[in-house]
Amino acid sequence: MRVCREMRKPLSGWEGSQPAMIDRDAVLNNAKYLRQVRPIDPEEITDYITGTPHPAVIREILREEAYALKIREQADGTFVPVSENPLERPSWQPEAFPQPYADTIEDLLIEQFGLQWAAGETGAGLRSAIRSLKSQYLEGDSVSYDYQTALGYAIYHLPTYYASIGYVLDDLAMNDWLSRSLRILDIGAGTGGPGLGIADYFPSDSIVEYHAVEPISAAGRVMDAFESELGKNVRVHRHQTTAETFTPECETFDLILFANVLSELTDPRAVIEQSLSWVANDGAVILTAPADKRTSIQLRTLERAVVETRDALSVYSPTIRLWPDAEPNDRGWSFDRRQPIQPPAVQRQLDTVSDTDRDTETDAPGDGTFVKTSVKFSYAILRPDGATRSDIRANSQRHAKMAKMNTHVTHRIDLIAVKLSENLTPTPQRADSANPLYKIGDGSQHVDHYAVLTVEDPLTSALERAAYGRILAFENVLCLWNDDEDAYNLVVDAESVVEILE
Repeated sequence: MRVCREMRKPLSGWEGSQPAMIDRDAVLNNAKYLRQVRPIDPEEITDYITGTPHPAVIREILREEAYALKIREQADGTFVPVSENPLERPSWQPEAFPQPYADTIEDLLIEQFGLQWAAGETGAGLRSAIRSLKSQYLEGDSVSYDYQTALGYAIYHLPTYYASIGYVLDDLAMNDWLSRSLRILDIGAGTGGPGLGIADYFPSDSIVEYHAVEPISAAGRVMDAFESELGKNVRVHRHQTTAETFTPECETFDLILFANVLSELTDPRAVIEQSLSWVANDGAVILTAPADKRTSIQLRTLERAVVETRDALSVYSPTIRLWPDAEPNDRGWSFDRRQPIQPPAVQRQLDTVSDTDRDTETDAPGDGTFVKTSVKFSYAILRPDGATRSDIRANSQRHAKMAKMNTHVTHRIDLIAVKLSENLTPTPQRADSANPLYKIGDGSQHVDHYAVLTVEDPLTSALERAAYGRILAFENVLCLWNDDEDAYNLVVDAESVVEILE
């Protein structure tokens, strides 16, 4: 059992009861015994504790120690053991940002700016804040959060960040790597989008001890507003400090999350490497970033730099190294894309309002500037125990290696590779091309490789059907060099076969 060394103040009796301090160890010992025989009732335990403390005090202690005791609270106020069975993979496909969370954002806006928050100077200020956020991310500038900026961030980013974290967790749940009792550390928790996704991802029969690292800030003020919306079995611990100065009081965490924060850290590699000493050996460190070119490449560069210096550390997903003796050094721009999420009313309201303060030269009412529905994200899951989502590996007797692809140009070859994009055509750069194009990699590539689907039939349809990050076998594909893209094209035609190996 992993123990949290967090120091807690002794609890006294409930409102006006006896001043004697509660014997916390006695509460825990009683709970450990009862969990083996029947549901734990705080009213029952109070009879066994010196001073007969109020049951509400006992209940709060049990909530605080739920992860250590591996218990969860039921609707009737009793506690039962959390199942030891791994978490079943849920059907995580949110169609919309949950209304209670959207209502919380609107409540904050009304509280700060009044009922007409989207109009006049306040609406113009929020739109300006969102425009600045978007440009600062694209240009790699640091973002300074006042309360107006934090609210703009919540309006624009929370729904898609909420959605994306669940898809990343699916990669772990797929192989039964997620238990029903987890201690999670979210470094740079911000306004709370990924934290809300985590809370909704895990079912009510789980227990999640969620530690959020976020200094006293406007972003943390927004995140605090959501805490009352979380279920009884999500225990939130706020650590009001920076990622660089945080020191945990718990021995280990099951998951450590860096969600959309890497580009804002002064030395992200150092913080990631430090966090590796805090994660359980069978746990994982998760990195996520927006899908734009700069932040996506930064994430992949950090992934590679950290893994190359740690022998036991592996990339669990998605960029699995299919050749054990190789590491990729292409540019690494790769991202997943999932079903769009419906925009909450606060986005539509800010986007469609028409007033004299609106900057009509940069955006017009209803043009979608302040509506974000696209769920696109880059991610990496790192495992200290060397595990990967699949044990499938390339065979030098059967498969061409991307690191040596220059020797195969104009030849037909067999290879295995990970699918690293959805269809990339058409784009402004390839508007004249109708052939579906997919980025692929085998973990040895030095430049970009693309699978070009020229014939869609039952023998090649797996290329289109396969989900992002899945391993594919390619048979009899034609290798060509693309001067325009400085990349290799693996042409999948009528003579080719593509198979999903996982």
